[in-house]
Amino acid sequence: VQLQAYGGGLVQAGDSLKLSCTASGFDLENFLIGWFRQVPGKEREDVLCISNSGGIKYYIESAKGRFTIARDNAKNTVYLQMNSLNPDDTAVYYCTTDPVFGVGPCRPKMSDFDLWGQGTQVTVSS
Repeated sequence: VQLQAYGGGLVQAGDSLKLSCTASGFDLENFLIGWFRQVPGKEREDVLCISNSGGIKYYIESAKGRFTIARDNAKNTVYLQMNSLNPDDTAVYYCTTDPVFGVGPCRPKMSDFDLWGQGTQVTVSS
C-alpha cells in the first residue's frame, strides 16, 4: 500500500503546476486524500483535502483562490492544481491518507494520518 506524489518542479512566480497523487495497493476513491507540504526546518503545513464524496477542505488561507483539488477515480489519481505560485509555496509536497481516519469527511488536521509517500519538490523562484 503506497502513495506517490509527483509533478513538482522549478517554476517562476506566477506560474502553475499540477501535482498528481497515485496509489498502489488500494483504491483512492474510497478514502479522503490530502496534501501537505514541508520546508526543511519548519513544521509541516496541511494544504488541502478532498473527501471520498468530493467535499473539499482548505487548511490555509493562501491556497484559497489559487489551489484546487480533484479526483480521477478511473485513473486512481488525485490532482492538486496550483496557480499563481509564489516563493512562499516552495516546499516538498506530499499526499496523504489514513486507513482509519481517511474515511468520511476531511478532518480538522491530517498530522495523525499514517500513510504518505515520497513527496515532490516544488520550487518557485521570484
